[in-house]
Amino acid sequence: MADLIQLLPDAIANQIAAGEVIQRPASVVKELLENAIDAGATHIRLIVKEAGKQLIQVVDDGCGMSETDARLCFERHATSKIRSAEDLFHIRTMGFRGEALASIAAIAQVELRTRLHDADTGTRIVIEGSEVKVQEPCVCPAGTSMAVKNLFFNVPARRKFLKSNAVEMRHIIDEFQRVALAHPELFFSLTHNGQELFHLPKGNLRQRIVHLMGKNYNERLVPVSEETEVLRISGFVGKPEFARKTRGEQFFFVNGRFIKSAYLHHAVMSAYQDLIPEESWPLYVIFLEMDPARIDVNVHPTKQEIKFEDERLVYNYLRVAVRHALGQHSITPTLDFEQEASLAAHKNFGQPTRPPESAPRTVRSSGSSRGEPAPRTGSALQQINLRHWEKLFEGLDEFDEEGSSSAAPESIVLPSAANTEPAPEADARPAAPTPTDDAVAMPLEHEQRVWQMHGRYIVTPIKSGFMLIDQQAASERIRYERYLQRLGQQQTATQRLLFPVTWHTAPADAALVEELLPHLQQAGFDLAPFGKDTFIVHGLPAELTDHPAARDVGALLDSLLEQYRQHQELEVQLHERLARALARSTALPAGRTLSEEEMQQLIDQLFACSMPYKSPSGRRCFLTFHFDELERRFTG
Repeated sequence: MADLIQLLPDAIANQIAAGEVIQRPASVVKELLENAIDAGATHIRLIVKEAGKQLIQVVDDGCGMSETDARLCFERHATSKIRSAEDLFHIRTMGFRGEALASIAAIAQVELRTRLHDADTGTRIVIEGSEVKVQEPCVCPAGTSMAVKNLFFNVPARRKFLKSNAVEMRHIIDEFQRVALAHPELFFSLTHNGQELFHLPKGNLRQRIVHLMGKNYNERLVPVSEETEVLRISGFVGKPEFARKTRGEQFFFVNGRFIKSAYLHHAVMSAYQDLIPEESWPLYVIFLEMDPARIDVNVHPTKQEIKFEDERLVYNYLRVAVRHALGQHSITPTLDFEQEASLAAHKNFGQPTRPPESAPRTVRSSGSSRGEPAPRTGSALQQINLRHWEKLFEGLDEFDEEGSSSAAPESIVLPSAANTEPAPEADARPAAPTPTDDAVAMPLEHEQRVWQMHGRYIVTPIKSGFMLIDQQAASERIRYERYLQRLGQQQTATQRLLFPVTWHTAPADAALVEELLPHLQQAGFDLAPFGKDTFIVHGLPAELTDHPAARDVGALLDSLLEQYRQHQELEVQLHERLARALARSTALPAGRTLSEEEMQQLIDQLFACSMPYKSPSGRRCFLTFHFDELERRFTG
């Protein structure tokens, strides 16, 4: 039998390696930027065309390469970073594997121009699909210029799986931001299709964060600084009130290298416990400096995973450092008087309620709705607490000596079996568009009563039991179908604002907003560009005039962008992604109290939807509970 095993040609082996190292244009950006940093560059320019599909070029003023090094750098496992296996445990450079340039050259057309600072001429090399086409002397500035053209030109299947330009550009910006944050002492610029998106002068970390994320981030930052014998922790965390509903502003760096770590993220989140709502993500840019011998970065080709010698120790140091930073800047949970009052009432249920003797209170007198306020204390905090105490103990004088109120409160009547009997068929809700599932019975209209629970759920009786509706999910479904219909038709009515609002976006989002501008205008938003990363908002969709989200136009549009980015990876049409984002940003929030009329209107609109079962994000809009099921639970 003939031998079957054979060595693969270098070109094929490089293409296989490229599939692991180079996944998309952003992977090329990361490798080239890290090479420029390892070369000692102080000025680094990134030039991109068509989201990296046509061109990715990095120009630096680093040390440059000799003619021999320029040719050898494209060979597999050729590197200047390590000499022996022992060096793997003392790595301080960004790259060390010697795979990146060989992988890039295997799936793209690459042109390299490089010159040593003390040399008169440089070297130009052109490679296509691992094959050297040109190698010649050239005149060029000191440093290196690496241009990668037509990525995946010889691997059409891989090129076909690339996302839209907007998605790929977002990934490129993410990689650019990570490298730029790690090195605020260096100059960086990013140009896309001839337009400069970022121009980052040398500075400190706070200045770099502000330049990357926007001017309004300066007030959001809380410095973190702790040093022990094992590691040094530095950087910034965001104030709790600016936490977002979507991730994307969380950065860990270990010895200057960006990493992803769910374990360390949990440490930061535990420091924010009780400070931010659930499912919220605080901003943090945190640097950990430690002995390279205590970590292992040779875990994954992207080098974004890392192993620590003692993870638990790092976890505890990090959690304490963040918590200490938040505490030093007086960022602590505020006392919720409404919650405290309800807890106190529950604890002393059935007992006469009296204010503590030291607590200030308002004395009522007959014929007046409020007594005279207590004297001013001279402290803003005391004044705030005084108002809360007054609210908490308001009306105590109406209680008699036995602790009972002179006027009994209105009783809450729960539905009984008598008022949940099936209504006559003539009084039933119209069938269109009735869900086909037998378990989904439509709400009754005859003597309809609805209740709201915890500001989140709506309870309504149906023929066979009752229905529990998630008001936020239902509102999302209603608004999603409404926006989807409008985005496919004519422009929605716009309500002009009394005073235009200036909206500052992060520089990375400005291009995305301009791409969405025609669709936002069709949805009823009247906004126009006003500078590099600034827009003027003249009007909102008419239906949002009285919506709570319209009180802060900037926050509404920020939320809209966050939601859109969250759905950017979906293989759906742009207007569908935008409809999802609009629905999520303008849906009724959990905790919003609704009148009976508003609840009934929400129910009617939900069951007029073509798909009332689930929200666009996949959350169920309602649950049904049948009498026979309840009976089994009570008797079982």
